[in-house]
Amino acid sequence: MKRLILATVQILLTLQIFSQQFAVSYSETAYNKTFSGKVFLYLSKEDRQPKDAMVGLEAFPCFAIDVKNIKPGQAVLFDDKAISYPAVISDLERNEYYVQAVWDRDLGGRAISGSLGNIYSKSIKVKLTKDRKKIFSINCDQVIPEQVFKDTKFVKELKVQSTLLSAFYHKTVSIAGAVILPATYYDQSQKKYPLVIIVSGYGGNYYGSSGDTVSRAKLSDSLETINVFLDGNCRLGHSVYANSDNNGPWGDALVKEFIPELEKKYHADGARFLRGHSSGGWTVLWLQTHYPSFFTACWASSPDPVDFRDFQKINLYEGENMFYGKDSSLRSTATVGGRFQWASMKLSYQMEHVINRGEQMHSFDAVFGARAADGNPESICDPVTGEVNKKAFEHWKNYDISLYLRSNWDKLQKDLQGKIRVSVGEQDNFLLNSAVHVLENEMKKLNTGFVFAYYPGDHFTVSTPEYRNAGSYFLIEKYLQWQKENKKGF
Repeated sequence: MKRLILATVQILLTLQIFSQQFAVSYSETAYNKTFSGKVFLYLSKEDRQPKDAMVGLEAFPCFAIDVKNIKPGQAVLFDDKAISYPAVISDLERNEYYVQAVWDRDLGGRAISGSLGNIYSKSIKVKLTKDRKKIFSINCDQVIPEQVFKDTKFVKELKVQSTLLSAFYHKTVSIAGAVILPATYYDQSQKKYPLVIIVSGYGGNYYGSSGDTVSRAKLSDSLETINVFLDGNCRLGHSVYANSDNNGPWGDALVKEFIPELEKKYHADGARFLRGHSSGGWTVLWLQTHYPSFFTACWASSPDPVDFRDFQKINLYEGENMFYGKDSSLRSTATVGGRFQWASMKLSYQMEHVINRGEQMHSFDAVFGARAADGNPESICDPVTGEVNKKAFEHWKNYDISLYLRSNWDKLQKDLQGKIRVSVGEQDNFLLNSAVHVLENEMKKLNTGFVFAYYPGDHFTVSTPEYRNAGSYFLIEKYLQWQKENKKGF
């Protein structure tokens, strides 16, 4: 028996020594200092640029290792000891793969694969065979460049250094956005305009307005506005402009620093409207409910879960498993038309166990969760079993918008009555319409005067002209009401 055990151990050691390996280095021209941190390896059979694939929505092999004091040209090895999804390297299907590696300098950008200053390799194609002794060499000689915004007559980038965020991060941090000026801005120097603050969804940014030469800043032909495009990107995902333990005081920084500077610089009349879709939809609901007298009204489109009794069909208050339903079926994080599973919660969390910051589920943890002893956000669930961390959820409750409104309506009513519109497609890919229905039922009980609207379409196809016009008309109505209360006209 002892001989059998010894032989087994020797075989396992041999397999470990001769497991498939990738030797990854970076060139001095890309980074001329020593590196300590995480290195990532991305593989795909179909995607020619595997590092840019959608983590958790696409399934592809990925690996991570921690390294320390690595010099330019010095190789680090990815083998079966790397953190892996879906399997260790030696257990991957023998096939051809596109491969890329990334050294994460973690300088503040959201996606590891696209963060400013990160070092990466061009895509190469390799063939995994039964030859476990083979080592593939990858040299990273590319650097993610800084995005540059191009100002024009009607489009201006605005960056405001934040004292609040800088104190939190112990380095200089700014809030930035793209300001879109109305067509008559330079012709009517005395005229003032309402602000429409637009927050992008997860992964979006304001650079889409860079270089625009035509003004599109208006709610209707008779109501021009100053539009401000924000993105919530931070190193841990989407900040959603909420004050949080892990991301810092983004809400206070926006309200107390960025917007006052914006209104000082441009001709704003004091009315402030919020608009956003998806994570941007959740953001504007959060801002409107937590700074109710500061903002005039908001239109939230297809917001992230607004009631944690229905977090993409999961009741977190009852501690339901994040991966499996009561019938053991895989829970969906994304669907086709709200019906057919596109990606599962299990896939998302297990891939993000490897790609360990900046992705969607980690983004939720970063905003809603407490900071763990190791300095990282406390996770809502076990990445292997999907079991909900009940202690972590106690902190999450602070970000349940429905719970906040139900618990504080007596104090909020005066400044919030009728100021909110929520609209969503009934075939939402991420099942977000379900929580909106729960919120509506609760708000009706409180007689909040909030408007809820449901449309055919999914998360991406719902935004028809009819859908957009209805949202704009709501904001126009609220502007007319604001003017009457403030004795102003346009």
